[in-house]
Amino acid sequence: MVVDLFIPCFIDQLYPETGFNTIKILEKLDIKVEYNPNQTCCGQPSYNSGYWDKTRNLAKKFLNDFPNDRLVISPSASCTGFVKNYYPTLFKDKESEELIKYEVLNRNILELTDFLVNHLKVTDLGATFPHKVTYHDACSALREYGIKSEPRELLAKVKGLELIEMKESDVCCGFGGTFSVKHEPISSAMAQQKVENALASGAEYIVSTEASCIMNIQGYISKNKLPIKTIHIADILASF
Repeated sequence: MVVDLFIPCFIDQLYPETGFNTIKILEKLDIKVEYNPNQTCCGQPSYNSGYWDKTRNLAKKFLNDFPNDRLVISPSASCTGFVKNYYPTLFKDKESEELIKYEVLNRNILELTDFLVNHLKVTDLGATFPHKVTYHDACSALREYGIKSEPRELLAKVKGLELIEMKESDVCCGFGGTFSVKHEPISSAMAQQKVENALASGAEYIVSTEASCIMNIQGYISKNKLPIKTIHIADILASF
């Protein structure tokens, strides 16, 4: 099997190791990974900020960056969910060339844990991570893309890992893109609540599928020097 790899901005710029670990996971499953270095942002930040015309241009480029009619795998349900759910809003003309390209990409683009569990039927990658962890359901992953059990099924098979559910695991961490900048006090309070719930669980790590959530939560942890860490699920699954 050959797949294309989509690496979102946050991972490309801030967590590149997560991108490499995604490749490591796929290659362990004898999947050939193709990466187009010309790929850029899917357009989610500009769309959420109201710049729809600029987003439309980014979306056109994004569609052209993945011209092959084959699976596109990404370690982000947020960006993947944005492409699936919001691109039709940008290309309303049912006969447009972009909408036709979108329909092809829509059936092919998949978040990593969804791909592993639901498409490959793989839950055990032979990973080892001897730590107590709790899982954060990112808003976009849960509500827009629709994954909940998949990350937990994968974590349950990691050797040495103890998965502990924290209180209100499905409540927002406070990031919300530009929300965390425009409404910083509210965002910080939400991050505080998330971290306090994680600490109360006794976990050593907060795990998520979303680098943006990890960045926001880790920012609060680091600022307050708290005894807990964050980690992307791909980094755990690649620990073999």
